Amino acid sequence: MELNNNKENSELLQLVSFKIGNEEFGVDILKVQEINKLVQITQVPSAPEFVDGVVNLRGRIIPIIDMRTRLQLPKKEHDKNTRIIIIELNNNTIGFIVDAVSEVLRISRDIIEEPPAISKGINAEYITAVAKLEDRLLILLDLERLLTVEEETLAEVF
Repeated sequence: MELNNNKENSELLQLVSFKIGNEEFGVDILKVQEINKLVQITQVPSAPEFVDGVVNLRGRIIPIIDMRTRLQLPKKEHDKNTRIIIIELNNNTIGFIVDAVSEVLRISRDIIEEPPAISKGINAEYITAVAKLEDRLLILLDLERLLTVEEETLAEVF
């Protein structure tokens, strides 16, 4: 997501917002295929720590990434609000476990700023921008950076 100060800034972005802990994040809705309630996850031996396992989604085996682990946040028990966001990422379908999905937002590019130089609590390399909403901040994630090439290859194996 490129930030610049020309007339493109007046365009609207459509985002899916979700919570992990007390923080609210957003991802481009065009990358989101679907949002599901938590289902049975089959663990895979020797998978990276952030891979919870795989699920069978209508005959397709989808690797499931725990966003808390990936963002180096403390683990939390899943509850009735836990969701799996199914994302299409570099020709791979991957599921991300989040604490809760909040809403679909349409926001103006005008309210988006570069992330602060020092971002507390999460790995700043995954943040593309911060949106200033009326009553809260929304952290926009760069999904491509969430998985390195090696990790994507591991995810493909499942």
